[in-house]
Order: sequence, then structure tokens, then C-alpha cells
Amino acid sequence: MAEFSIIRQYFQSLTSRSLASQSLASQSPTSPASADVGIGDDCAVSTVPQDMQLVSCVDTLVAGRHFPLDTSAHAIGWKSMAVNLSDLAAMGATAHSILLALSLPKIEDAWLAEFSRGVADCCKSYNVQLIGGDTTQSPTLTISITALGWIKTGQAILRGGAQVGDHIVVSGEIGSAAYALRHPNSALQSTLDYPQPQLALGQSLVGFASSMIDISDGLAQDLGHILSASQVGAEIQLEQIPIANELAQLSIDQRFADVLAGGDDYQLCFTISPDHFQRWQAQCAQSSVTPVTVIGQIQQDMTCHYFYQKQKFTPEKSGYQHFA
Repeated sequence: MAEFSIIRQYFQSLTSRSLASQSLASQSPTSPASADVGIGDDCAVSTVPQDMQLVSCVDTLVAGRHFPLDTSAHAIGWKSMAVNLSDLAAMGATAHSILLALSLPKIEDAWLAEFSRGVADCCKSYNVQLIGGDTTQSPTLTISITALGWIKTGQAILRGGAQVGDHIVVSGEIGSAAYALRHPNSALQSTLDYPQPQLALGQSLVGFASSMIDISDGLAQDLGHILSASQVGAEIQLEQIPIANELAQLSIDQRFADVLAGGDDYQLCFTISPDHFQRWQAQCAQSSVTPVTVIGQIQQDMTCHYFYQKQKFTPEKSGYQHFA
């Protein structure tokens, strides 16, 4: 099967409409999941909505490095999309579209069908479309994704805005994916295979949060990026970090290794002033955004201090290392 046959059979339909048969004048550039030109030309073409900025990111996933070799094709397709949408969520952006570069050791129709179904299911869940990419052969299965989104001009939530006295807040439960990696087929397996990017939560925090990041490489390491960019420190109360029941059964050292250094959570960590936090909670009282938990406070000094039941705690590892 040639490259273009793969694209036509498995990915052409993931551009939400057959753009080639429509005139550009008939298309609305302001719809979150619309593009002027999608799959089938040299480049995709999209119109940036008025008073918006383009937000973009790229991630590469390598078989055996970023997911176990026996991971299902559907889960790989979903996760490839979700981890990039999570980066958009961390900026408070509205997701628009995805570009996919896929390097395959060989062509397997059944695998491609399930992989493309995973891509489609994630795109549909978050109202984005695949608008282009590339396919080629490689000794190792490698997936590179570029995600594109919009945000109102000047409203992106960056890493460098944390202020002394801000709450440090996380969404969801932390450490579950790391547990699942060490305990295959546990009740937490879906947190590893099917992460849920917190796009709605990220968008709700625009104008409220002072800084934000998604937790991909471990809470300690990713929070550290906020602290470094903001030139501040932190105090974290470890017992306040929300965890699944399975982690509560572990030893203290293993529990917080998963929580602080495990990674693959794709929840959000953000800072917010106490006043803004109250206002945000009141605004979101009737909404269905993921629950959040205050786990600490931004401090003046440039150090992150961890405490467990009022005792100082020193983590053994800080997070995932891409070149370890």
C-alpha cells in the first residue's frame, strides 16, 4: 500500500468535511473545528479568527519509550492526540486542529484501522480535526503530533506569572498513570492509556490563574518549571495531593515517587490568588469542569519545600528524563 493510499483509507475522513469540493468563500473560519483546506493538498490552510492568537505545540511519541510495546493501537491513537491537546489546555486555549506525522516499521491494516479510530475518537471528543501530516517507513514506530488552537490576544496563561501568596492547585488525581505502568491491567490502566486533556478547565481559568502547566513529566518537575519561570519558591503539603485508593495502599516513598516523579498524568497544575480562586469557584459552581485541589502555596524563596504530616520530605526523583 502506497503512502497516499494509507492517507486516503485511514486518515482522509478525519478532516471533518470534504474540503476539496467546497469553495473557500463558503466556509466559516470561526468554527473551532473548521479549516479552509485540510488533508489532500501540500499544506493545510486555516483562517485565524479576529482578535485571536495562534497557540501551537508539538510532541513525539516513540514505541517502547513513551508507551509500552503491547499498548493497543486504539489507545496509542487516542493518547497521541490527547497529550498534545493537554499542552493547549495548559495555556487556556481552544483546540482547533491536529497535524500527524506517522513513521511505521511496516503496514498492518488491522493496526492502522484501530490507530486511526483512536485518533478519530479523541478528535471527536474534543471537537478538533486532523488537517494534514505525513507518513513514512521507519525501524521504530514513531508518532509526531502538532496541535493548533486559538486564544484571545494577550490571554494565554504562561508559566511565568506565579505570585507570592498564590495557591498551588492541581486537577484530578495525581500518580495514577505511574501506578498503572508498574501494575499492568489494574483498575487505573485507563489513566495511562486514555489521558483526558483538561481543555474545559484550562479555558475556564483564563483571567483567573496566574500561571499553569500540564503534568506530563511528574508534578515535582513540572511545578519546578513554573517556579523557575516565575522566580519564586513553593511549599507543598503532600497529604493534600489527591490520589486514587490504589496509591494510598503503597509505602510513603513509593506513593510519592508515583505522585511527584511518575508523570503521564496530563492533569493541570496552576497558581491562582486566593481572591481569584474564590471568584473562579463561584463562576464554575454549576459547571462540569474536573475537580481541583489546593496542595500548597507560592513562597518568596527560590526553593520548593515538601511536607508530609508537618514533617519535611525529600523526593528521591524529580520526574521523567527524556534522555535518561
